[in-house]
Amino acid sequence: MKIGYDIYDSPIGLIHVVVDEIGVKKVEIFEEDWKQYKSKHEFIQKDVELCKEVIVQLDEYFKGKRKNFNIPLSIEGTQFRKKVWTALQDIPYGETRNYLQVAESIGNPKAVRAVGQANRFNQLPIIIPCHRVIGKSGNLIGFAGNRTPTQKLLLHIEGANFDK
Repeated sequence: MKIGYDIYDSPIGLIHVVVDEIGVKKVEIFEEDWKQYKSKHEFIQKDVELCKEVIVQLDEYFKGKRKNFNIPLSIEGTQFRKKVWTALQDIPYGETRNYLQVAESIGNPKAVRAVGQANRFNQLPIIIPCHRVIGKSGNLIGFAGNRTPTQKLLLHIEGANFDK
């Protein structure tokens, strides 16, 4: 299967995009995480053409011209995680939901922690907008571990209103 990556210089820093023949497979927004991923996937070569549409849509997003992505996804995960990721894609641009609201939206209000874990394993941040999930108190919590400054910047780009 053909697989390649490209790099997009975004307002939040370098974004590494991995695409295979099915669709976008990984969006890495943190350099140290990209280095770790690349060291485990040394066979991946740069392929500007394969990644072109993803880069175009990310650029449109950062310029405020795109609110939803319409590119094929090549995601792997449990059925539960895929259900959560689908729910995240239903959160409107510029809005936030808390973990309980996401759990309720998938019909499992007791799965708040599991929703958090699904967010943690999201391989397509921005495209699957896990940055739109915040704490019940309105605080930014748990984004990519605890990289909430990036979460805050993404929400600011979208014009989202959040409490803290």
